[in-house]
Amino acid sequence: QVQLVESGGGSVQAGGSLRLSCVASGSINSIDGMHWYRQPPGKQRDLVATITSSGTTNYADSVKGRFTISRDNAKKTVSLLMDRLKPEDTAVYYCNADLWGRAVAGGSFSLRNYWGRGTQVTVSS
Repeated sequence: QVQLVESGGGSVQAGGSLRLSCVASGSINSIDGMHWYRQPPGKQRDLVATITSSGTTNYADSVKGRFTISRDNAKKTVSLLMDRLKPEDTAVYYCNADLWGRAVAGGSFSLRNYWGRGTQVTVSS
C-alpha cells in the first residue's frame, strides 16, 4: 500500500544541475527520516543525503556544498537539488524513508523502511 516514487532523473553535462523528487503515497501516518541513496554501475549503494522530520540534514562528503536535500511534510515529498554535477555522480538514485504506514487496509500503523525503484542520473564530461 505504501509506495515511494522518484522522478526527475536524466542526462546532463558536467557542471549542470538536476532536481530529483520523491513522493510517498498510501496509508501513511507520519514520516521520520527521508534519504537519498545512489548506486553507480558495478558498485554498492551508498547514502547521499538525509533529512529528519524536523529538517536536520546530513550529506556524504562527496556531495557537500553541491547537493541540497529538502522535504515537504504536508505533501510527503523529499527532493534533492544537485548542482555542479560531475561524471562520478552518475548512478541510479533511490529514495528511502522510515515511515509509519499501514501494509494492508484496516491494519495498524507500523514503522518500516521503504525504498523507491530508483531513477537514473547520467553526467557526461
